[in-house]
Amino acid sequence: MLQDLSQYVLDISENSLKAGASRVEIELCVDEQKDLVSLTVTDNGPGMDEELLSMVVDPFCTTRRERKVGLGIPFLKQAAETCEGFLRIDSGKGEGTKVNVLLRKSHIDCPPMGDVASTVVALMVGWPDRSFVFRYAVDGKTLDLSTDQLLEILEDRNLLVLPEVAVWLRKYLSEQIEKLHMGRK
Repeated sequence: MLQDLSQYVLDISENSLKAGASRVEIELCVDEQKDLVSLTVTDNGPGMDEELLSMVVDPFCTTRRERKVGLGIPFLKQAAETCEGFLRIDSGKGEGTKVNVLLRKSHIDCPPMGDVASTVVALMVGWPDRSFVFRYAVDGKTLDLSTDQLLEILEDRNLLVLPEVAVWLRKYLSEQIEKLHMGRK
């Protein structure tokens, strides 16, 4: 089982990218009053037909060649259901894929958020030719960041891979996420 939600974000997003998505949208929302955490990852990839979609929660179903198991989605489904939530995947051939997870935040088995900032930076730096949209919300206050916004500042997609950009971006995201959790924006 993966240790935290940021690892699931990385796993699902990389699945999307390896399948050919050029754009991935990641949304993590915390609702303290409703005691919920939701994660949604949406891509514009090739999507899955009904047969593959019905098998994707099986740990022995994978399209990868390097190993014969795919544990990310099955473990996420187990975590969601254990935490009185659900996992839903909507996909269609040629239509992209949307993975949505809901968990009860206070459940003892609810995975922690993990290092979400580092995960988002790893995706943006590791896949600089792709587009990302990241939204993090806590009780209605949101942080939005996209590759397009970064490119307005950097003016060159090649700069996304520079270590100093990654360090700056990780620090910025970490600070903004912390502010959201502290009730400030």
